[in-house]
This record gives sequence, structure tokens and C-alpha cells, in this order.
Amino acid sequence: MSLMPHVNSSAISRIEWSSGTLSIWFRTSGKYDYYGVPESIYIAFLAARSKGTFFNDHIRDHY
Repeated sequence: MSLMPHVNSSAISRIEWSSGTLSIWFRTSGKYDYYGVPESIYIAFLAARSKGTFFNDHIRDHY
């Protein structure tokens, strides 16, 4: 699965997941890739009410 949804977030403009690589486009600092991210985390990220909080709690310092 490779999707590039734009998200409603003050810090994040877009997220994409493909074959374990999660790409996040931050509004101020550009694109960063995170490796070994399960698809379930990507799906939960898309569904999260706050993308920034989800990123801080489940992605940053984990991948």
C-alpha cells in the first residue's frame, strides 16, 4: 500500500507509507523517512485526532 494523504495538522502536511517506510512531510522542516514502521502504525497515525501527539508518542524515538 502506498498512499500520500494530505492531513489536517498544524505541523504535518502529508504522510505516506510503503513497504515499512513511513515518510512524513513536516510543514517547517520537510520530509523525513522512518524505517521498519508496521502498516498498523501508519493506519493508526491516519486515524489519530492529533497527528503531532501521535508522532511524538508512537513514532519519534521509536523508528
